[in-house]
Amino acid sequence: MKGIMVQGCTSDAGKSYVVTGLCRVLKNKGYKVCPFKSQNMSNNSYVTWDGGEIGRAQGVQAEAAGERPETYMNPILLKPQKNSVSEIVLFGKVCKVLPGKEYHDSFARGKGLEALREGLKIIEDRYDAVIIEGAGSPAEVNLNDREIVNMCVANEADVPVLLVVDIDRGGSMASVVGTLELVGEDRKRVKGIIFNKFRGDISLFEDGIRWIEAYTGIPVVGVLPYFDDIQIEGEDSLSINFVHSGSSRERLEIGIAPLPFISNHTDMEIFQYESDVNIGFIDLRDETSLDRYDAIIIPGTKSTIADLAYLEDRGIAEKLRAYRGRIFGICGGYQMMGEKLIDEEGVDFKPGYEKNGLGLLPLKTYFRSGKRVAQVDAEGIHPMTEGMTVSGYEIHLGRTRSTDENILPLWRIEGHHDGAADADLRRGGSYLHNIFHNDVFRNRWLNLIRADKGLPLRDVVDTEAIKEAQYEKLAVYTEKYLDMDYIMKLIEGEA
Repeated sequence: MKGIMVQGCTSDAGKSYVVTGLCRVLKNKGYKVCPFKSQNMSNNSYVTWDGGEIGRAQGVQAEAAGERPETYMNPILLKPQKNSVSEIVLFGKVCKVLPGKEYHDSFARGKGLEALREGLKIIEDRYDAVIIEGAGSPAEVNLNDREIVNMCVANEADVPVLLVVDIDRGGSMASVVGTLELVGEDRKRVKGIIFNKFRGDISLFEDGIRWIEAYTGIPVVGVLPYFDDIQIEGEDSLSINFVHSGSSRERLEIGIAPLPFISNHTDMEIFQYESDVNIGFIDLRDETSLDRYDAIIIPGTKSTIADLAYLEDRGIAEKLRAYRGRIFGICGGYQMMGEKLIDEEGVDFKPGYEKNGLGLLPLKTYFRSGKRVAQVDAEGIHPMTEGMTVSGYEIHLGRTRSTDENILPLWRIEGHHDGAADADLRRGGSYLHNIFHNDVFRNRWLNLIRADKGLPLRDVVDTEAIKEAQYEKLAVYTEKYLDMDYIMKLIEGEA
């Protein structure tokens, strides 16, 4: 099939960015192009139009390619849970939960290999070219006979490989040479090297380029600068990039509750487009109150009860209960804000377990098997959301019920209510992921905080236009800094 694979010497080397850039370049050249990653490990998922889950990065790459995200673009998604096990999502649906060793021993080269072959076949039939992303490093020799994410995929698709290395970390030369040494016979598939995150004067690195090309016999097809002006959603916890400092003199300080099992952190990345917002994790070293924050977000989590216990053990839960600013919870964070968490079937912690919540909203959450996964549109029915229509996605176990008839739901979704808040939205939450990606709602919430501080209200920021401009900017950089003539020949099988 026509295409190319992008592998990395390490995790977070920049594979996702390179794939995203190549997808947009090929789209602009008139190709019907598809991203593909056989197996992704992340709790930051993207919900497809038909209620399936894939890795967030493949959803973003599909958007850059101008294609609707589909489950065959990431047939296997591993969602880490507590106790070193992962939920296996196969073609968008939960398949089973397995420990890592059992997954590699019994699943990967069985159902996993079948799934990646099926995904590649669909893509070959429907698209002009595929841009494949690897995972981690292909040099994990202890896994090479069982992996289905790197050279195994390149061989199945019969495509050349570009190897990306993060030069900002140091040791990039050793990483390239060591990786090529450890991939064995598959080294012949590597047709180009990309140095990523370069800072400084490129002329100072020209000798290094000549040396690595002479030593390895593989051309360096580009040196990508450290892009600090590209704002595209990150894939997983290694690439969380919602930490953001606004450029305005008067800024809003938003703290994020630090959760070990945080999921869908891209819910917060959207704030990077607001020039007066500083946002980042609450500092666990701060022994004082949380009063320096103007608002706090409690994000989604893969394990609500375990993460609530984490906040309690570190004194954050007590500070949240005493906090007088605005708090908003998303999904698992919304569940934590209630009075009681009841795990009837052991789907979050253990059967019959009950735990007190933060007590910020009069709610009870009942954990039951049967995950709800859906893209939804919601109609605002709270005084602060009335007249709004928002979109987002639900991905959760459990049902949450109000214990006080005076508490107000936020949204109406397909005949049922979602979320809850007090009258002025100082305490509120929702099951809707991507809720802050809705520009009007985000603006309404931020303007409430601005009013609290006596700051001028601001107009709505059109983030969809900004995101589209970011894809185009990344494509421009990709063509500028990579040898696209050579890469296109590789994709077409001419080099």
